[in-house]
Amino acid sequence: MDLEKHPQQPTGTARTGAAAPALRASDADRDRTADVLGAALAEGRLDAEEHAERIDAVYRAKTMGELEPLVRDLPVSRARDAAVSGGEEADGAPAENVVAVFSASVRKGRWRVGRRTNAFSLFGSVEIDLTEALFRQRLTTVNATSIFGSVEIRVPENITLRGSGTGVFGNFEVVTLEAADPEAPVVVVNGYTVFGNVEAKPRRGRRVADLHARLRKRLD
Repeated sequence: MDLEKHPQQPTGTARTGAAAPALRASDADRDRTADVLGAALAEGRLDAEEHAERIDAVYRAKTMGELEPLVRDLPVSRARDAAVSGGEEADGAPAENVVAVFSASVRKGRWRVGRRTNAFSLFGSVEIDLTEALFRQRLTTVNATSIFGSVEIRVPENITLRGSGTGVFGNFEVVTLEAADPEAPVVVVNGYTVFGNVEAKPRRGRRVADLHARLRKRLD
């Protein structure tokens, strides 16, 4: 046999040069990545400008390959563990969804707020009032999306409020608030709006009750 005329081909190399298709990112994947960035912002690993740039990139990402570099330099945290495990909170409870489609949806009163809440408004309005909520953890993330609608988030004035997002022909506003107590809850609001409004700010005169009790114990 003339080997020069009939060179042997190594087994399994026929498709070596073919590039594997990029895995498309879902909305849940983007939300989980936003949670990791929110935790980094709360811990001081990212400043507000860096966080805003990365959040903008998160919601523009189409593939998992575009999401991964946005959290590559951040340490493993509970938020990142949740992202890897598929979007459930560390205690096994799923994220809470508050949705308004051509309607209004309100979440307020004395309720136990989870680690992550997704707010979505389409030609409707969503109101999330955390002024009487019971915080089971220090970091709470709210992912807000408004399309031709509005999402309003109100928090107690003695917690930390941070976050950022993108407004396309709309308004995305987070009034930054820094709590005097280093152990106070931290609420991070991420997301975007298209022809709509997302607003997060403290409600003056409303405070987290258990912080009052803790301060009184320190003064006794």
